[in-house]
Amino acid sequence: MPIYNAPLEDMLFLYEKLRDNKNYNEIDKYKEVTTDLVKNILEEAAKINQNLILPLAKAGDENPTVLENGIVRTPPGYKEAYKKFIEDGWTSLSCDPKYGGQGMPRTVSAFFDEMLSSASLAFKLYTELTLGAYNCIHHHATDEIKNKYLPNMVEGKWSGTMCLTEPVCGTDLGLLKTKAVEQPDGTFKITGQKIFITSGDHDLTENIIHLVIARASDSPKGTKGISLFLVPKFIVKGDGTVGARNGISTGSIETKMGIKGSATCVLNFDEATGFMIGPKNKGLSQMFTMMNLERIVVGIQGLGISEIAYQNSLSYAQERKQGKSNNNKSQNGNADLIIEHADIRKSLLNMKSIIEGERALCFWLSQQTEVSLNHNDQKIKQEASDMVSLMTPVVKSLFSDLGMEITSDAMQIYGGYGYTKDQGIEQLYRDNRITPIYEGTNSVQAIDLVFRKLVNKNGDIIAKYIEMMKSDLDLNNEKLKPFAEKLKTYIEKLNLFTDWMKEKIQNSKDDANAASNDYLRVLGYVAIGYSWLKVLEVSYKDYSNNKDFYEDKIQTANFYFNRVLPRVESHYISAITGSKYIMDYKFN
Repeated sequence: MPIYNAPLEDMLFLYEKLRDNKNYNEIDKYKEVTTDLVKNILEEAAKINQNLILPLAKAGDENPTVLENGIVRTPPGYKEAYKKFIEDGWTSLSCDPKYGGQGMPRTVSAFFDEMLSSASLAFKLYTELTLGAYNCIHHHATDEIKNKYLPNMVEGKWSGTMCLTEPVCGTDLGLLKTKAVEQPDGTFKITGQKIFITSGDHDLTENIIHLVIARASDSPKGTKGISLFLVPKFIVKGDGTVGARNGISTGSIETKMGIKGSATCVLNFDEATGFMIGPKNKGLSQMFTMMNLERIVVGIQGLGISEIAYQNSLSYAQERKQGKSNNNKSQNGNADLIIEHADIRKSLLNMKSIIEGERALCFWLSQQTEVSLNHNDQKIKQEASDMVSLMTPVVKSLFSDLGMEITSDAMQIYGGYGYTKDQGIEQLYRDNRITPIYEGTNSVQAIDLVFRKLVNKNGDIIAKYIEMMKSDLDLNNEKLKPFAEKLKTYIEKLNLFTDWMKEKIQNSKDDANAASNDYLRVLGYVAIGYSWLKVLEVSYKDYSNNKDFYEDKIQTANFYFNRVLPRVESHYISAITGSKYIMDYKFN
């Protein structure tokens, strides 16, 4: 079984030293969230993830969720772990105290999301979609529905899902067939089939609250006719207790490459009673409240799996002897530890520099998210919301794609042992493989970024982001200048790419489409570089207070700026060759 130790020192460093968003620090309700409180929370989070959740990863992979006589049964140990998990209040961490939550900001809960992703992604998915459904209901439902459903969801007694995909439609939700027929009492009868529903059915909670998109009888075709409905597995009675089974059944559980402990279900809705959430025909925008937050969390999943892959690779490299490294200092006789080999060291530093840069970028984004939701000034809220919108597809796609790179490199470091099941490394690769696919495939995310997020009704968002980065490059510290100059070079490359992309959006959409993934990566690598610059600023300033920690940061950043950031150049050169030779090619 893989080892895992939560990276508490790095997380606490970010919380203490990089919580530098003035607008975030103006949010009144978080002023009492002290570093000591956060330290206590994260230390307890580390314990439950390392000791209770981590063993579930192997258990769930070897004994997947099964469907028996219409009942979905989770892997051994899941029920007991889930019971302890909710008793300790982890489902309520970031939820509204009005409904029993602890009210912690995303600057804290994002760290917990990462730990849980590292420990067992399959287990995490049973609680993750609950929080997504909670957020959607919290933002869009009536007080009556909130009061009826949210307390039990916050407590973890009830779980939640989102039901979008159907056999006839994946990303193109306008093709959906699920119907909603209004009843005299104002409820709706929901009929249709949904597929690939994460945590769609299981035996961990006494009820499951499904958020389902469907088309009302009198609604138009396409996405304009989609409404959102709350459809419980069991009808909730007037006193709040669970009543009769609703018209929902599980057709099957998908047999998957990874996350085998997670129940990915085909759900059949047969005149199931549902309650409309928000206005009719506005369901897609309401569901996106859930989906957009979920996309950031998927990026964090990639980060979490990358972290545990790195930790185990490092440990193995420090124990395994193989070959001579040509290191004159070596005293190991016939064979050196593989960490002495330059190529292995390069792979490990590649992992480390990406992971720590991603974590810093995610922490910046979590501050922006809180500002977008909670600041008193509407203008400031909107500006933060635009930044979150811009970076959401970047975090979702780049973090999950780099998770594939890192887990693949981890297997390579292990050699033949990495390819076997004994070490648990190949499972990390398999578990992460879903992250570039679900919540909108990464190519869809890239297209969304290019065509919808760079410029919107509020202005040229990407120009504002680039200008923000440029304004932080005039630094007084001489030691920082080489890093700032390199970042400046690649920001200019991003600027050139952005101008090219804006032109192609107007004149050649095929060119823009073909370049979208490259553009997303360029923006992502530069954004991580910008986050590293912020880390370096603190590292040089506070160097004498913690020399070992900050020297490690400086050397890791040095690798990123010299070995990872230059990837920008190749993506740019490749992308601007256009698409004609692609679109004109005749496949047999």
